[in-house]
Amino acid sequence: MPDLSVAIVAGLHADARRATVAQLLHDVPGSVVLHHDLATAAAGTVIRTIRDATGILDAGEAPLVNDCACCALREDLVPELRRLAATGQVRLAIVELWDSVEPKAMAEVITSGGLTVTGVITAVDPALLLPCLGNGDDLADAGLAAAATDQRTVADTFARQLEYAPALAVLDSEEAYDEDRELLGQLHPTALQIPLGGGDLAAPARGEYGDAGSAWPVPGDLPDPAWPVPGDPADPAGPAHGDLAGSAWPVPGVSAGSARPAHGVSAGSAWPVPGVSAGSARPAHGDLTDPAGPAPGDSAGSAGPVPGDPAGSAWPAHGDPAGSAPPPRSELAAAALAGFDVEAAAAAQHPACALLPVEADAYGVSTFVWHRCRPFHPERLYAALEDLTCAAARSRGRFWLADKPDALLHWDAAGGALCVEGAGPWLASLPDAAWELVPPVRRAAAALDWHPEHGDRCQHLVFTSPGLDRDGLERLLDHCLLTDTEYAAGRAAWKRLPPAFDALLEI
Repeated sequence: MPDLSVAIVAGLHADARRATVAQLLHDVPGSVVLHHDLATAAAGTVIRTIRDATGILDAGEAPLVNDCACCALREDLVPELRRLAATGQVRLAIVELWDSVEPKAMAEVITSGGLTVTGVITAVDPALLLPCLGNGDDLADAGLAAAATDQRTVADTFARQLEYAPALAVLDSEEAYDEDRELLGQLHPTALQIPLGGGDLAAPARGEYGDAGSAWPVPGDLPDPAWPVPGDPADPAGPAHGDLAGSAWPVPGVSAGSARPAHGVSAGSAWPVPGVSAGSARPAHGDLTDPAGPAPGDSAGSAGPVPGDPAGSAWPAHGDPAGSAPPPRSELAAAALAGFDVEAAAAAQHPACALLPVEADAYGVSTFVWHRCRPFHPERLYAALEDLTCAAARSRGRFWLADKPDALLHWDAAGGALCVEGAGPWLASLPDAAWELVPPVRRAAAALDWHPEHGDRCQHLVFTSPGLDRDGLERLLDHCLLTDTEYAAGRAAWKRLPPAFDALLEI
C-alpha cells in the first residue's frame, strides 16, 4: 500500500475548522478531505463525504455501532483511509473531525490501523475562546454529543482539543480582542499559531459553536484569498471525542457532567517536542522556500502538480528525503506534513509529565503556577473545591493528598466543572525494579521535581484566566496544605485523616 500522509483538523469552532480545511486543499495539490458528519446519528447513520478542491468525490453512510456515532467513525475511518492510500493518487488525506470529536482518540485509531499521522491541527476562533471555556453545559444539551452516554461538557472538550494539537490555525476574527489572543497564547504557549485569513474563507455564521448539519462550502467555489506569505511572522499574540467511560463526580455547587478517561503514557517515547516526530524529513515550520527551484519539468513558478497528474510527479510521501519535491506553499501545509508522534503527544497530556503553561501576565490575562512540596489536608481541600474550580477559566495539574501519599491525582477544570481522578502511583512509591517499566519521559519529568524526602510527590497546579486573583488563590491553596504541626506528625498520622475524597475518586 502506498504511503499516505494523514492530517487531522479538529475543533468546536466550525467556521475556523472549515477555513483551515479549505486552505489546506488550496495549498497541498492532490489532497482530499474525509469528513464524518455525526449530526445525523439520531437517524441511525453517520454521513461520510470525501471531497477535493473541486467538490464532493464520494459520499456514503456508516451505520451506528452500539448506538454510538463516534464508534461508527472509528470503525469506518481506517478502511476509508486505506482505500484512499490504495489508489496512489492522494498525497494528503485531511481528516476533518466533527465538532466534538477529540483528536487524541482519532490520532491513536489511525496510527493503530497502520497509517501515518503527519499533523494535528486545531482550528480556533479567538473570539469564541472564552465563551467555550466558560460553558459548563453538557454536549448533549448543546446538540453535540457523540453518543447517548457522552457526559462531556463543552468546556472540557474544547480544552482537550486545544491542548493536544501542536499547531493551532487561528481565524482572523474581527470580534477578537487582544485579551482573547493573549488567553490563547497562555493556554497553549508551546503551540505553533498559524493565522488564517477571514472574509471569504469563513463560511456564514452558524451560531456560537456551529450549527451541526449545515451545508459545507465547496472549496473550489470559494474566491482565492491572499494567503500568508511564507516566512511571515505568526500571530503576534504569541506562540478526545475520547473514550466516554468514567464520568467525574460533581463538586458541590459546580456543574456536573465532566467526563474524561485517564490518559495513559505509552512506553518508550522520548522527551518530546509535543507531537512532532524527531527526524522528520519535512521542512521546519517557516522554512517554506525551495532553494533548488522548481522540479524538472515543472513550469516556472509552478506550485506543484495538480490532482490527477501521473504518478511520479506527485507531492512526496511523508518519508521521502527533503528536497525531492517542492515544499509546502504555506505554514499551514508545513504543519500538516511536519510529522506527529502519537506516543509523545499522549505523554505530553499525562498529568505526571504534562508540559503545563508557565507564569504570565499581559492584557488582563494571567497564568498562576502554584508549586509546593507538602501534601493537602483532604478535608480543607475538599471544602475549597468550589472556590478553586470557579477561580479561573482553566486550571490543571497534579496533586497529592496526605491520606493517600502514593496516589498521583489529576486536576482538570474548565467551565466551572472539575474532574479529579487517579493517574497511577507516584514513582517514589514504586520499588526500584519497577522503574525499568516506566517510560523514559515519565522518569525525566520526575527527576525535575525530585525532593529528597518526598521524591516526585508534589503540588503543581496552573490557573489561567482573565482577571485572575493570584494573591487570593495562593492564600486559599496554602491554607489547604498540612499545617506545621500536622506535617510534623508524620505519615502514619496523615493516613488517619478523614478520607474526604473517597467518594469523588470512587475508591
